[in-house]
Amino acid sequence: MRREILDLVKEVGRSGDLNAILAAERRFLENDRAEYANSRAMRSSLDVALGELKIAERHLELVNDPAQYRLIDEAHSLPKRRVGGLPKDEARLFFGSHATRLLNQDKSRLDRQEKQIIDARKQNMRTAAKLYEARQRQALGLEPAPGKNRGRNPGMEM
Repeated sequence: MRREILDLVKEVGRSGDLNAILAAERRFLENDRAEYANSRAMRSSLDVALGELKIAERHLELVNDPAQYRLIDEAHSLPKRRVGGLPKDEARLFFGSHATRLLNQDKSRLDRQEKQIIDARKQNMRTAAKLYEARQRQALGLEPAPGKNRGRNPGMEM
């Protein structure tokens, strides 16, 4: 069963569908809250994660409307509220904080398959962050982010 869950989580991440990635993560959080929250601190952490996810989902609606998203861009005009020239809005904050939450969960006593599922969820958060940044660029009329040039520069051979 866990192998099937892992394959589904990876498939959702590869789909490039930001809404599906967030829907899958919402289901994990809701399930964890219902089935595994065995302390007030754990329930509180999951409630915070679900609240942040709800706000991120709202920002997905806003980023799809360039006129509305420009207001968010203006509200995040200070350099410390921007990363890579884009607003570090609540959706981007969610992707970062939730990836950290998953990293901390990965350190707990989980078996190998559970850790693989957590790793796939972390990867999905990284994918979601990149997809969201692309939508931000599109909403603000910016060029797509240049690809990372890894390896040797072809013009620099000896």
